[in-house]
Amino acid sequence: MDHPFAELLGLLVDEQEDGRSRCSLVVTNEMYNPHRVVHGAVLYALADTGMGAAVYPGLAAGEACATIEIKINYYKPVRSGTITCTTETLHRGRRVVNLESSLSCEGRLVAKANGSFSVFPDNREMRA
Repeated sequence: MDHPFAELLGLLVDEQEDGRSRCSLVVTNEMYNPHRVVHGAVLYALADTGMGAAVYPGLAAGEACATIEIKINYYKPVRSGTITCTTETLHRGRRVVNLESSLSCEGRLVAKANGSFSVFPDNREMRA
């Protein structure tokens, strides 16, 4: 799947199956906030992408998904290394999927996120 934003961050989808994913990225200087800590938005983007990667394999033909909401708790600062995000589906209804992501860096839990994704008909082909 073409994902320009993930490419911009150097974000890799390492494992992907229906209901689960594992993504990672290597910290670069461009990811720091003014305090020389990885910006929280980088961790959020990793969780959001990991959640989408766990939902996509379970979509039926003609379906798409989008983030409804994500709540994230940050536990420890990240200054260097590889950040890994492991995501699992907690509940899947007909139109809403709830997921949880655990983000770690070099074996330390640095954040947890809980999110909901909407599943809906993908009408992009009909608009063309």
